[in-house]
Amino acid sequence: MREEIAGLDWYHTLELAPGVVTPGWFDLRSVASQVPWPDLAGRRCLDVGTFDGFWAFEMERRGAAEVVAVDLIDPMRWDWPVMSAEEVVAQVAQRKGSGRGFEIAREALGSSVKRIEMSVYDLDASEIGEFDLVYLGSLLLHLRDPVRALERVRGVCKGEVIVVDAIDLSLTTLRPRQPAATLDGRGRPWWWKPNAAGLVRMVEAAGFRVTEKPRRIYMPPGTGQSVPRLHPRLLFSRWGREAALLAWKGDPHQAVRAEPR
Repeated sequence: MREEIAGLDWYHTLELAPGVVTPGWFDLRSVASQVPWPDLAGRRCLDVGTFDGFWAFEMERRGAAEVVAVDLIDPMRWDWPVMSAEEVVAQVAQRKGSGRGFEIAREALGSSVKRIEMSVYDLDASEIGEFDLVYLGSLLLHLRDPVRALERVRGVCKGEVIVVDAIDLSLTTLRPRQPAATLDGRGRPWWWKPNAAGLVRMVEAAGFRVTEKPRRIYMPPGTGQSVPRLHPRLLFSRWGREAALLAWKGDPHQAVRAEPR
């Protein structure tokens, strides 16, 4: 197992056996309890954009009766900006790999999570059924049309949705109540990063009603991600401030719990 783990790029930090931990890009183990979970006992749950499966396995651990995980492994079907460089596509695709990380983790954990290769844009209740809870984590940032994706999620959600996605903390501070977002869209599948109010508005615009006050969550980097040393010079640029925050506390996200209108 150690040899298999060492041969892959991991997005999630997962403890697959005592002392056997994957070198993830993010280590979410300390923040799982901060997500506003409902009681999952006996419920059917969906994890959208599962990658290595951390959140799918977490829902299973919390008592879900069935967990389905969807992800889009083929990089050519991702939302790439026009004229993205081939070497960038290859580099990002290499990190995603063939989805082998999920299979290794599923087997090691003795999990019953079922993974389906499917785009969030293709979610259809006639194909995969409806779910009591849908978890959508760190995915909207990478989508050209996040509201459309949330609409597709609403089509398979008969209970609740939890959206946990990256936010622009500076924009949140400058405009705490006005929905706004920064746009990337340059050479990689990084698109919209809203402020906290903007993420809530996206969820509402897709036909959901927010059921409790959103929560701020910081996603700590894992051992697979190199972070800069904290230094005062980092504070002189926007990139530097974001890097400093990542190294100090983690990547700022907002958790929104809602239900279909």
